[in-house]
Amino acid sequence: MELAYIPSPSSGVLYLGPVPLRGYAFCIIIGVFVAVWLGNKRWIARGGRAGTVADIAVWAVPFGLVGGRLYHVVTDYQLYFSEGRDWVDAFKIWEGGLGIWGAIALGALGAWIGCRRRGIPLPAYADAIAPGIAIAQAIGRWGNWFNQELYGRETDLPWAVEITSSADGRMPGTYHPTFLYESLWCVGVALLVIWADRRFTLGHGRAFALYVAGYCAGRFWIEYMRVDEAHHILGLRLNNWTALLVFLLAVLYIVLSARKRPGREAVVEPGAGDGEGPAADTKKAGGDATGKDAPAEDASAEDAPAEDATTDDATDTDDAGKPGKLDKAGKPDEPEASGEPEDAEEPEGSKDGAGSARKG
Repeated sequence: MELAYIPSPSSGVLYLGPVPLRGYAFCIIIGVFVAVWLGNKRWIARGGRAGTVADIAVWAVPFGLVGGRLYHVVTDYQLYFSEGRDWVDAFKIWEGGLGIWGAIALGALGAWIGCRRRGIPLPAYADAIAPGIAIAQAIGRWGNWFNQELYGRETDLPWAVEITSSADGRMPGTYHPTFLYESLWCVGVALLVIWADRRFTLGHGRAFALYVAGYCAGRFWIEYMRVDEAHHILGLRLNNWTALLVFLLAVLYIVLSARKRPGREAVVEPGAGDGEGPAADTKKAGGDATGKDAPAEDASAEDAPAEDATTDDATDTDDAGKPGKLDKAGKPDEPEASGEPEDAEEPEGSKDGAGSARKG
């Protein structure tokens, strides 16, 4: 008897009148919003504009959804094109079935288009959104819980997931919740990338490559636990080989990139903060506040002392006690110099003496 387990929802669909609200779709949508929000914060911190991540996501997300679905349909074609199957089901993305490998590959193509239109280097953009993608995957995996899929071998562990559906070959019972394992692993990968990015100042796509390598390492052992139908090559599931190959490529990229282009991009978005957009408006406002337009006001302030001096001069008096006249420069008039120098006043005694001498 099981003491505890994770119950599966009785239905993965809620109806709002005639409108179906599917848990799988909600998890994907919430994951996208969280990824864009976190990516935007990281992009701004690296010197980019607010809103750029969302603008490029308009390209990346649709491409990613198409790529994820294509990978799933191609690698599990028997679910849609074998005898007794309806090929139209290949388009029913809300019923589950997105391959992360195809989603990242084609999503990167969409992001490249968006970056090219904005003149932004794709590696810098990828570094900014890498942790957000991991968080989006962590949230999206709970969509598999709503659809009662992506579980492992049977177990009686307290955290086993209970499968009640018998559709598509399922056997009711309790199983390893591999969707939960992968969700928790993705959260750990996101935290690892954030820490490593701060600690080692990753750039030129190395933060994104670290996310890819970290995810693949976890996906390898989680995939090994799954029991759903899959193609096998040399005893391993197809996704095991894919995870191993992509892991090696990601590690190789980190090593070669660090040697060829160490450090981080100095500029991630041309023109950000110097002449365009909100950052420029803030810069202009700051300039006004610090006195770029102040010289005119200062000049008028400097003129004020001259006016005060003029007023003060108007009250000056001459030696006789009469108010002095002002010249053009605001100074009192001085007596005009005559052709002959004026005799200086002398004591009476000396005048008389000088007169007697002249007379004699």
